[in-house]
Amino acid sequence: MNIEITGTGSYIPSHVESNEGFSGHEFLDTNGTRFESSNEIIIEKFKAITGIAERRYAKSHLNASDLAFFAAEKAIEDAGINPETLDYIIVANNFGDVKFGSCQSDMLPGLAARVKHSLRIKNPKCVAYDLIFGCPGWVEGVIQAQAYIKAGMAKKCLVIGAETLSRIIDKHDRDSMIYSDGAGAVVLELTNDEKNGILAHESATFAYDEAYYLFFGESYNKNLKDNTRYIKMHGRKIYEFAVTHVPQAMKNCLDKSGVSADEVKKIFIHQANEKMDEAIIKRFYRLYKKEVPEGIMPMNIHKMGNSSVATIPTLFDNVKRGQIENQEIHKGDVIIFASVGAGMNINAIVYKY
Repeated sequence: MNIEITGTGSYIPSHVESNEGFSGHEFLDTNGTRFESSNEIIIEKFKAITGIAERRYAKSHLNASDLAFFAAEKAIEDAGINPETLDYIIVANNFGDVKFGSCQSDMLPGLAARVKHSLRIKNPKCVAYDLIFGCPGWVEGVIQAQAYIKAGMAKKCLVIGAETLSRIIDKHDRDSMIYSDGAGAVVLELTNDEKNGILAHESATFAYDEAYYLFFGESYNKNLKDNTRYIKMHGRKIYEFAVTHVPQAMKNCLDKSGVSADEVKKIFIHQANEKMDEAIIKRFYRLYKKEVPEGIMPMNIHKMGNSSVATIPTLFDNVKRGQIENQEIHKGDVIIFASVGAGMNINAIVYKY
């Protein structure tokens, strides 16, 4: 017996926002002063560091719960299950539904309840709840789902990561170019396959000094008096934290699984920043005194941006469906899911596909 992902699904918004779309923004520093560099130079440097050339934004009439529902439908269909047989629906997010043109978070009811309602599930024993754990929320949701199944509390769980970060960004902040929208989902089930499934997992929260590396703050435009707050981050501190702690967490997880580094075929890492992700992977393999294998790390950040909890499940679904060039997974492949984000939280899963 083991716990496997039996279905995947994703929803990628159709609206594409290219880097050129930010050329008319008035970018300001934390003191509200305009940068000496032109927007063209700022955007060029941004792309060189993050790898992001474009990102996806949800259409104005859609909210995060809608995106989550669309991804869930696809995962349920892919798994070939009756949604009434689901024991848990876990929706990782950070801001609930944020209506277009508003920065106000709407989490009443929670996104998971809204998804269950949209799926028209009548079974009251299907428990639906939201998980707020920063960008690693979807990975943590998978860890929680397997714990329920392992404890005999569930047989089928739906885990979704959904976010509309485009609606909580400060247009005067250069970091606003990072964020995007999307949703990804998986169905996890107890199966008779003893060889495949979740082999090990690792989670940690570093909050003593690091809790507010990501936070809600006022616009850098000091002339705005509406007290609206936006997503903010201390980018350098996050980078240093991630490249220091995530590789070790991945190693701890892999060592716990009993699988060697040579057996790992793919690493699905949170699509936060291309340079940061590359540094994490290099340091991970350096812990084993090995070079990074070619093609080990699929990426879609170049066209999708950073959609927080949605980056890993959408990337996994894309690769599974052959939608990313020169990237594929096969039955029996050992893969790693790993993420880092607000809290500061980190986690990893070793999974045999």
